[in-house]
Amino acid sequence: MNLLGISLAYLRARPLANALNLFLLALGIATITLLMLATAQIESRMLRDARGIDLVAGAKGSPMQLVLSAVFHIDVPAGNIPLKDAMALARNPQVKKAIPLALGDSYKGYRIVGSNHDYVAHYGARIGEGRLWTAPMEAVLGAEVAAKTKLAPGGKFTAVHGVGGDGDEHDEAPYAVVGVLGPSGTVLDRLVLTSVESVWTVHGLEKEAAEDKEITALLVQYASPIAAAMLPRWINASLVLQAASPAYESARLFRMLGVGIDVMRAFGLVLVLVAGLSVFIALLNALEDRRYDLAVMRMLGASRARLMGLLLLEGATLALAGGIAGIALGHVLTEILGTALQAAQQTAVTGGIWLVQELWLLGLALGVGLVAALVPAWRAYRADVAPVLAEG
Repeated sequence: MNLLGISLAYLRARPLANALNLFLLALGIATITLLMLATAQIESRMLRDARGIDLVAGAKGSPMQLVLSAVFHIDVPAGNIPLKDAMALARNPQVKKAIPLALGDSYKGYRIVGSNHDYVAHYGARIGEGRLWTAPMEAVLGAEVAAKTKLAPGGKFTAVHGVGGDGDEHDEAPYAVVGVLGPSGTVLDRLVLTSVESVWTVHGLEKEAAEDKEITALLVQYASPIAAAMLPRWINASLVLQAASPAYESARLFRMLGVGIDVMRAFGLVLVLVAGLSVFIALLNALEDRRYDLAVMRMLGASRARLMGLLLLEGATLALAGGIAGIALGHVLTEILGTALQAAQQTAVTGGIWLVQELWLLGLALGVGLVAALVPAWRAYRADVAPVLAEG
């Protein structure tokens, strides 16, 4: 029998202890895998959603809240800003492009966003069915919204006040669905899009004078690099407007979340190290139990190096199995997390992608197994077989 066969036979001889070691190692690797997959996808999605938006102008309050509500649509806006101030900003020569947003309503938990066609073009989205809105009270659904609500062009729905889905319905002003966007992998997939005028109509503001109308935020793209230094200060000097940088606030958010992520990653590493220590103890005990077997193998012609290799291979096999099981479990847990996030209508993640960093996790597991087996293997190498055989 070759070394691998002998190693597997010895592993099968201690099923409970080896199953526990494998479980500990797999749980640690799974924790790290879950964190890697989730953070990589969420960060990538946030970068895509914020790409090309240099600045967000909105009501005074928390800059992070402004970015989360206007760019990522995962928070409640602090308030609205006067239309006349927003238009004055849009006409500023330091502004290349300004996209208005009017928020406040939702449909089955999906946010309704009043804007213009530049918002769709900014993310490179394309119509999958129907067409874009051209008149008030026409709506276009994101791909996820259409899939979940089963609405299609020609259908109608009424908005609910607020973004939580538990406000009063605007029964007097139904929306007509005129189009569905194809999947874009951006925040548009989770939105219902319409014109700003539609939002005003739903709230009975369509006949108000321009100076009395409001929007929620303005997504701004700089006209030149110098605008990055001058425009935010000019906006923040206003009595009603506030400027927030999506890049800065996203980085600040990840720094805040990074503490919790680092703690969870450390927890996973601790589990891996505990599993390594457990493997070490198990192999050390197993070495004592099989001293006579190893001595007989030496008598039958097995070299010291072969016996050492047997113990190393046993530790490596157990560690590699735990690493593979842990990565697989991490993908399953990520898929479960993605299902929960999608049910909550948040940025979803999937366990169906693979990262090159996962190869390093396999290397980590293998390294832990080899290190754990090194001392028992060396003791097997140095063992004197004559006294063991004499003992019988």
